[in-house]
Amino acid sequence: MKKLDDIPCGWAPASDKLYRAYHDEEWGVPERDSRALWEKFQLDGFQAGLSWITILRKRAEMRREFEGFEPDRVARWSQKRIDRA
Repeated sequence: MKKLDDIPCGWAPASDKLYRAYHDEEWGVPERDSRALWEKFQLDGFQAGLSWITILRKRAEMRREFEGFEPDRVARWSQKRIDRA
């Protein structure tokens, strides 16, 4: 008999390694690092109208574009840099 912990959630199929890693290592885990919280907040905003797996697949590119989701760095962007984003 399988334990409840061995049964994957339907929204994070076992066949998708990225989804499973997010499910198993991040989802539902308390986050206390302010930079990581800011990143998750931003990713949630991008998720509007998209599937979460789309956001997870683009996460590394978003980290590069938004300077690692470092609020202090983004706050210093020039208008030209803002327009580019």
